[in-house]
Amino acid sequence: MCQAKPSCARRSGASGCWSNARRSGTLLRQRGPPGVLHSEDRLLISATRMLKPHEIFSRMSPAVAAQLLGFLQEKETRLYKATIETVAKSRKLRPVFIERRPRDDRYAWLQTHIGKPAHDGVAAHLLQIWLVGAQATLLCDFLDALGIAHDENGTVESLPSSPPKPELATAVDSLVTKHEPAVVAVYLHAFQAMDEKGWDSLAELLAEDPRLRL
Repeated sequence: MCQAKPSCARRSGASGCWSNARRSGTLLRQRGPPGVLHSEDRLLISATRMLKPHEIFSRMSPAVAAQLLGFLQEKETRLYKATIETVAKSRKLRPVFIERRPRDDRYAWLQTHIGKPAHDGVAAHLLQIWLVGAQATLLCDFLDALGIAHDENGTVESLPSSPPKPELATAVDSLVTKHEPAVVAVYLHAFQAMDEKGWDSLAELLAEDPRLRL
């Protein structure tokens, strides 16, 4: 079975590029609609544009956010505490104010504030650590379903061009059968936005398949 480990990738400047070239599912970019469009066009662009990390964080279900934060609290304790300190500082609060909240209330509070634009970098890092640390099988299954070679950590140096839409749809169907659809949706939105252009076929599926919408 493939296993993935958190990488040391970091965001570099406003471009949103990671300092390494290995793909792990969390480099995200956004494209906006140019000019003035009809309402139908605006809705299409809204559905297909690449979500930023904080948008993915804010749009994921509370249950998935609880999975993510629970994993960090249990497995990545230092990062979890550092996250609380960062968010608390931005709100001019003491970390203990957040730490003393009941767990569900604390997680909901963190999701709300990490989901703001000011914490885009924090959201990107947390998504990366969770996906490669807790969702290794999902990453490997996606690459295997598409016949994309990867190393023992489920990462690849570069990806091929956009696969045919039917082939990708079959891979997605396999993922949502084996894994929680809400988690699959978070991963695929993150995966899609790792490159500046992404895969056209995946962009269409993310817009069309209600199982993948955030």
